[in-house]
Amino acid sequence: MEKSIKNYVVLVFLAIVWGSSFILMKRGLDVYSYTQVAALRLFIAFLSLTPFLLKAVKVVRRKHIFAIAVMAFFGNGIPAFLFTKAQTQLDSSLVGILNSLVPLFTLLLGVYFFRTKPSKINIVGIIIGLCGAIVLTYSTMGDGLEINNYIFLVILATVMYAISINVIKKYLQDIDALSVTALAFLILGPLSAIYIFNTDFLSLSNSAEGIEALLYIVLLAVVGTSLAVVMFNQLISRSSAIFASSVTYLIPIIAIFWGIFDGEKVTLTHLLSVVIILGGVYLVNKKSPTK
Repeated sequence: MEKSIKNYVVLVFLAIVWGSSFILMKRGLDVYSYTQVAALRLFIAFLSLTPFLLKAVKVVRRKHIFAIAVMAFFGNGIPAFLFTKAQTQLDSSLVGILNSLVPLFTLLLGVYFFRTKPSKINIVGIIIGLCGAIVLTYSTMGDGLEINNYIFLVILATVMYAISINVIKKYLQDIDALSVTALAFLILGPLSAIYIFNTDFLSLSNSAEGIEALLYIVLLAVVGTSLAVVMFNQLISRSSAIFASSVTYLIPIIAIFWGIFDGEKVTLTHLLSVVIILGGVYLVNKKSPTK
């Protein structure tokens, strides 16, 4: 019971962090291009994890290398660019609802390619949580729903997330989450640095607006990426891949609280949707297979 409660606490924390990341990302996009924001996020995350690389190199084995590379590019690298590009053309609410596809893809890929066996109640929980997220996001957007081809960037990112989650659960259980994360960003960090310092990043960061935007990106990288990814990997290890991925159902709830700060009204539909989502998340974790 105590372990289960801890998992829920981590899930809520991750939802708060990642739900707020969209705002930090937008602040960075006020000054820098989407590729610069994504690359800076990865590079700064790499820098924050360098103190843990020595231990990570000692515990990693050859059998882990391919799985870590999959986690690096599919779980962090490519989606970082896909999301920042999508953020330039899509409303954050729509991005949030599309992000809620992660548990569904995690389930499908897990069953067909990774031989996971979720219970029927887990599957019901996924469907309920997805429905709740759709209702909540749609009621928040109102008539502001605009759909274009950029949605496919987010959908592709969710598929990549699902692949990464299943790979972590199946192949990286015998190495600690901090080491896995540090090694993944060891792959991404240098590549990001090469790109960043071959752009106009330095000239843009010389202005007051550039420094402010950079601070938002630093916060996004250190808290929303490094710390969050480590905790997420630990959550995958302690629970199931499907339960960990259900954090995306909670992100639209965080959007409501940001809306309250902006003076938006909370309706009965919002509250009902929150209850539906929380019920779905509970069922996703109930009797879920844990090793």
